[in-house]
Amino acid sequence: MRGQGRPRLNPPAGAIRAGLAAACLVLFAGALSAASDAPQVVPRLTGEAEPMSEVKAPPLARPIVDDVKRMRNYPEQPPVIPHSIEGYQLTLNTNRCLSCHKREFTEGSGAPMISVTHFMDRDGQVLSDVTPRRYFCTQCHVSQTDASPLVPNLFQDASKLGGRQ
Repeated sequence: MRGQGRPRLNPPAGAIRAGLAAACLVLFAGALSAASDAPQVVPRLTGEAEPMSEVKAPPLARPIVDDVKRMRNYPEQPPVIPHSIEGYQLTLNTNRCLSCHKREFTEGSGAPMISVTHFMDRDGQVLSDVTPRRYFCTQCHVSQTDASPLVPNLFQDASKLGGRQ
């Protein structure tokens, strides 16, 4: 007959009981740990929303408009704008800054010419006009204001370091 020469593959009854006992113990421990967790307070996601309170923005600091060129605070800092730019039009088609700071207008306006790096594209090619990536001045340059610093600043100019005055 079939399978007469092979040993039986059925495990002993004691092993089955031990496995069932272990499985019950694991399930019981899991149920206890789930029951011991305190219910969490979940915010409501339905119904009317709570009204948001309005918070007033702090007033803007006054711009310094003395037209004095300021010393830079750190290497490679873009120069700050020493005059008010309120009302300046700065759009894709118009840049009022260029009416004074562009190369051909600096003699008549007395304004400093924009850096030659503003005429260089990303490949280092010098163009005849300001490159598009440098066209919007206020991406880097900001008006000088009389705002107090938000964090302490311990910066010292390089000329003050190393004993040279």
